[in-house]
Amino acid sequence: MIIELVKHPVFTEKSVRLIESNQYTFDVDLKLTKPQIKKLMKELFHVDVVAVNTHRPPRKKKRLGSSQGYKPANKRVIVTVKAGQSVAFLSEN
Repeated sequence: MIIELVKHPVFTEKSVRLIESNQYTFDVDLKLTKPQIKKLMKELFHVDVVAVNTHRPPRKKKRLGSSQGYKPANKRVIVTVKAGQSVAFLSEN
């Protein structure tokens, strides 16, 4: 259930550059607050979170034939991790 709150990591040009400075970008559930996100990251990845920055990117239009709708909205989070620690994205099995 905790894993469902973090939808997926974001890999854009900017987010890949931010990884060098211990900042990781994720899409999370809209209802999460900054303290909840901080606690969630600590439990999932066992890292010390220094700061949490959030924003809601604009929704994108989706068209199927003559009907038009929107893609589901989400919240984008940039998490700053303590120096010397990192977040493992992929499980090593």
